[in-house]
Amino acid sequence: MRTELAVNGTLMRGLELNQNLLELGGVFMEEALTAPLYRLWSINDQYPAMQRCSKGGQILLEIWSMEPSSIGELLKREPAGLSVGKILLANDREVLGILGESYLCEGKQEITDFGGWRKYTAYLSRAANL
Repeated sequence: MRTELAVNGTLMRGLELNQNLLELGGVFMEEALTAPLYRLWSINDQYPAMQRCSKGGQILLEIWSMEPSSIGELLKREPAGLSVGKILLANDREVLGILGESYLCEGKQEITDFGGWRKYTAYLSRAANL
């Protein structure tokens, strides 16, 4: 039986680490929004880290289907400080997903208002071309 896994950064389709999901048999299911309880940080503009808070914003993410036994291998390929936890979606559905540990986000730039990693990196690209 496959399980759903929400990703919010470089594991998303077409981004740097998406190949890790594909190599482990991941299948894209849908885009989704989190409930408005999450905050997102840029980790040195290399990847994001998302945390659930009592008050936050909605973050765009992707839902993938994969074998539960592959999740451990996927985490081994992720940067330190990222882990699996439960994510509440805007439609009140709960899925497993990639979250950032507190120490990873401390002192980093919060990018919640962008609504997701893709919009933030698009902003960086536009700013670099000015």
